[in-house]
Amino acid sequence: MADEPNKMRAEIRARQAEDGKKAMAEYEASAAATRAKTEKLRALRLAKEAAELAAPKPPTKAKAKSKTAKKKKVDDGKLSDWLEDQTDSGRNS
Repeated sequence: MADEPNKMRAEIRARQAEDGKKAMAEYEASAAATRAKTEKLRALRLAKEAAELAAPKPPTKAKAKSKTAKKKKVDDGKLSDWLEDQTDSGRNS
């Protein structure tokens, strides 16, 4: 009678050990797949960066000044001038 609980515990421990081995194998396979995928993506990124550095860059176009840069500046700072400027810009109030 005392042997039955010991046998059951031994069977449970054996199953747990087997499950642990399977889980560890799955974990290691997943880690290896992740490392392989990372290496592949790194190689692709480095190749792309090397190609970008080797390719001649197109000439850049001069940027046009924005409308806000063309606004006239009010030197005297009168409220009436400011209100007139706001009306001219399309504001109603």
